[in-house]
Amino acid sequence: NLFIIGKMQFFVHLYRGLVIAFRDTFMARKQCESKRRLDGQVVVITGANTGIGKETAYQMTLRGAKVIIGCRDESRAENAIKDIKQRNPKADIYSLPLDLSSLQSVRQFVTEITKRETKVDILINNAGIAFTPEWATADGFEMAFGTNHLGHYLLTLSLLPLMKQSIGTGRAARVVNVSSCIHALGNIHFENINLRNGAYHPQKAYAQSKLANVLFTRELARRLGSDSGVNSYSLHPGAVQSEGARHMTGVQKFLVNIMLKVMAIDVVKGCQTSLYCALDEGLDNESGFYYDNCQRIDAMVSTATDDKSAQQLWQLSEELVRLEDHLKLSSNTTGN
Repeated sequence: NLFIIGKMQFFVHLYRGLVIAFRDTFMARKQCESKRRLDGQVVVITGANTGIGKETAYQMTLRGAKVIIGCRDESRAENAIKDIKQRNPKADIYSLPLDLSSLQSVRQFVTEITKRETKVDILINNAGIAFTPEWATADGFEMAFGTNHLGHYLLTLSLLPLMKQSIGTGRAARVVNVSSCIHALGNIHFENINLRNGAYHPQKAYAQSKLANVLFTRELARRLGSDSGVNSYSLHPGAVQSEGARHMTGVQKFLVNIMLKVMAIDVVKGCQTSLYCALDEGLDNESGFYYDNCQRIDAMVSTATDDKSAQQLWQLSEELVRLEDHLKLSSNTTGN
């Protein structure tokens, strides 16, 4: 029965992916139209050694930002930097090791940034892992939830003190969480957050982690309040050519790779909504919302707008990462 349920879940996600890929391929994709310069500003991007993260990093260097990329594989990070500097010889960019599946690595990454920088203006939580076997993080969490959500949760909260130092730009600092339309198929399984005892399925785990990205964005905005100087946004980048199927096997991997090759959009198109959320002047007074194709989406599934679940997820995350007291945000609407 579990085998049959698992196969059904895969084909539900595949069908949903085909619908989205078809839409993203044949519907006109908008571009970020902001001309905002980032001279003197610091941008941190996770998972920027490939795909839309790498293209986002390149685009940020063109606007004059100092870019820090956090990547698990240092050699791939250096290759990405080399490629970016070939395209933009003036690029101000460096990498630091970051394994989001290790809370210790996240804390070390923040320590290194704090040694080098006095502020962070934009944080783009782009890295993600998808459709793995039933793996656990270094801290024992289900891999997708631990990497895609908990790692970024800890990173964001740990960098907030530096982000609140983003003054003189005339705009709030921004946290941009790259989620997915697949969040609409997810649930937060509070009673079994690590999907143990036979509950695990790769698509189920991925959808949970992407829903967590959306709820985290929403609750972060609520806790920070409107006067914190930091705004948050989540987004669907589009059905992008990526390495998302690399952990799949057999027929599943074959079908997903075919879909991506035939219908996926390229990374230039795929990074536009990330750029929009990070840069667009029209979002200066918005926070906590979800975006797709460079526009805000208000028609959301109920699970993505459930404030009670968002608060419960926050509290659980705070406990799981053992968040230091000085980094905790009040549960009231004005933040700390």
